Amino acid sequence: MSSVVAPRAIARPRFGAALLLALPLLGLLLFFVHPLLTVLWRSVTDANGAFTLANYGRLLDDPGLPRAALRSLSIGVATTFTTMAFGLCLAMTLHRSRLRGKFLIRGALLLPMLAPSLVLGLGLVCLLGRNGLVHRLTGIPTDIYGFWGLLIANTLYGLPQVVIIVSAALERTPARHYDAAASMGATPWRQFIDVTLPRLRFALLAAAFLVFTETLTDFGSAVVVGGSYRVLAMEIYSEVVGQLDFAMGATLGVVLLAPALLSVWLGRLAKRRQDSGDASPGRALVPEHHPLRDAVLGTVAAIALLPVVAVVGTVAYVSAVKLWPYDRTLTLANYTGGMPDGYGPVATSLGVSLLAAVVGVVMIFALSAGLRRASPRIARPLQVLASLPAAVPGMVLGLGYVLTFNHGALSGWFYGSAAIVAACSLYHYHAQAFLTMQTGMRQVPDALEDAVASFGGDTRHVLRDAVLPFAMPAAISTFFYLFMRSLVTLSGVIFLVTPGLGLASVAVMRLDENGFLAQAAAYAMCVVVAGALALGAMRLLLHVLKDRRHVA
Repeated sequence: MSSVVAPRAIARPRFGAALLLALPLLGLLLFFVHPLLTVLWRSVTDANGAFTLANYGRLLDDPGLPRAALRSLSIGVATTFTTMAFGLCLAMTLHRSRLRGKFLIRGALLLPMLAPSLVLGLGLVCLLGRNGLVHRLTGIPTDIYGFWGLLIANTLYGLPQVVIIVSAALERTPARHYDAAASMGATPWRQFIDVTLPRLRFALLAAAFLVFTETLTDFGSAVVVGGSYRVLAMEIYSEVVGQLDFAMGATLGVVLLAPALLSVWLGRLAKRRQDSGDASPGRALVPEHHPLRDAVLGTVAAIALLPVVAVVGTVAYVSAVKLWPYDRTLTLANYTGGMPDGYGPVATSLGVSLLAAVVGVVMIFALSAGLRRASPRIARPLQVLASLPAAVPGMVLGLGYVLTFNHGALSGWFYGSAAIVAACSLYHYHAQAFLTMQTGMRQVPDALEDAVASFGGDTRHVLRDAVLPFAMPAAISTFFYLFMRSLVTLSGVIFLVTPGLGLASVAVMRLDENGFLAQAAAYAMCVVVAGALALGAMRLLLHVLKDRRHVA
């Protein structure tokens, strides 16, 4: 056995791994750890830089802040329950029913993933607001602002993520478990209670913690449909932008960070327990014909997804009217010259997203490849550090960038540039991209790396000839994930935009605040279309890559 292990240890040079890890580690320290520590430090210092806890004492002096915290928790819990209920039903519809037209369900679930969260809020305002489409057509008084508007918007936005997580767990449940239960006389309901739910418990926990965290830290929906129902994310924005009180903004950021860290840690713990199940689930379950079950699941799916289609469809409709809501004449004027800054914000968003995706996929690929060769003493803490951004709200990270990079050596060219927005977007979504790349790296055979190295190949040859061919699908997915998330982000970059650096998502928010809903909707639809094209390109590339592998 030692004759097999020894050559492998010699064939894998540690120096190459150190080079691969150096730049990604430097990026994490400079653009993630440093801004985060700056926020923590600013929350416990006064204007002169002296240590103090007075900022936290001020939280109790303003009655609005504890109320905002309680509201954030309330909307987080309510959204989690509604999203989990509908998400479980949708996942069961896709994987445990014989309902026709499942492609329509998958298509509807894509819509919230192609737009910023505030687009769903914008659609709700245009549909159910005081001057919304329903009121204009029926005369029924409608008012979507406040708790219920936030609940609906956050539920619609979180549905796709819950369905993805629960669907992965359902696909890993072996058919033999159901066969054994049926042979013992278990009814379909008992099979659901005794087989399905136990297999889903960790996935459901992971999805619940994810939804709760995103709802707690969401800014897009809150700024559009929150109204007088102010939550912590809105209070941070008001303190920093409205009052220029960076110390209180940092303090509120730490308050927002604490439950987010706890929630993400519990969610990751649940996900690890879920992933520790059957490595090879075997034959997948083929649902039996059951008309009542399919009818019930189909009805629930329609209730959950028709609002998604209606909201995004309303945004598309409003983008094509002359003057919402007073003149609903259809026109393309908003696209041909009606947008205040033209297509500049859209082009900037595309450029920033492309920069974040290109740099991100290179850095994350190098980090993941280097971790394959690193010793466990080094690999474990680096994996934790690379996954930690999932626990940091985008608004807190963006505030950290303001406090860190708006002065000093980098402020001259870095602050206010597309590079700082791209860096913030990259490290905001670094954890999910890293986990995707890590999954792809597990497909690389260790023996192939050893073979390339044993024939004299250096690190460059090992990466090119052994690692990249197997990790390419993950690299493509990582690239487009970073591109699409950077395209639609708002909370992470709201503090970083300047008059000379406009982004499409921020333009939507500004125009909505000033009452120009048709123009805001036009910018929103540009983002949706760009996201849809990116998704189509990713699927095409993955399909071509799969066909080439089969031919080879």
